[in-house]
Amino acid sequence: MKVVARTRQEQGTGASRRLRRAGFVPGIVYGSKSEPTPVSIEHNPLFHALRVEAFHSTILDLELDGKTEQVLLRDVQWHPFKPQVLHVDLQRVAGDERLTVKVPLHFVNQEVSPAVKLSSAIIGHVLNEIEVSCLPKDLPSFIEVDLSTLEATQTIHANDLKLPAGVTLVGSAADNPVLVTVTLPVADTTEGEESEEAS
Repeated sequence: MKVVARTRQEQGTGASRRLRRAGFVPGIVYGSKSEPTPVSIEHNPLFHALRVEAFHSTILDLELDGKTEQVLLRDVQWHPFKPQVLHVDLQRVAGDERLTVKVPLHFVNQEVSPAVKLSSAIIGHVLNEIEVSCLPKDLPSFIEVDLSTLEATQTIHANDLKLPAGVTLVGSAADNPVLVTVTLPVADTTEGEESEEAS
């Protein structure tokens, strides 16, 4: 995915306000042993790109003043009530440096799992993303969680995930948190109680 930006010379609150009025978003590009570079990015293309899940966890091609480099979206600031992007942080990516990134989880085959089909259980997604470490070339846009064999008595933990090659869990994810829970329906005892009272 591609982002087009240009270096901005003016900085400060007033300059950022003027930039936003002109339809641009102030940002910063940092990392990979280079000096941070203030940039501006056209608002509307960025706004629509931010609505795509993969944009948040994929290596992006940043075209800055005609030169292309690889970056990762690190932070986005939104207006409190308007659909407006106020600021973005982009991190430069080096091919030989490991990244620590939160990657979305995609839950699949829930409806065919024994827990749902045989026990009418309710499947709960405790976490929707997980923090991983990897080289840029190994970064997945998402990690799939296959629920096809999930039983009514099971839970799924982070260590149960099938991670792509070169990807490891880090941070709180390395503590093996619960990702999926199974809740069985409560039996309705109302009818039985009523029949006992009638007798």
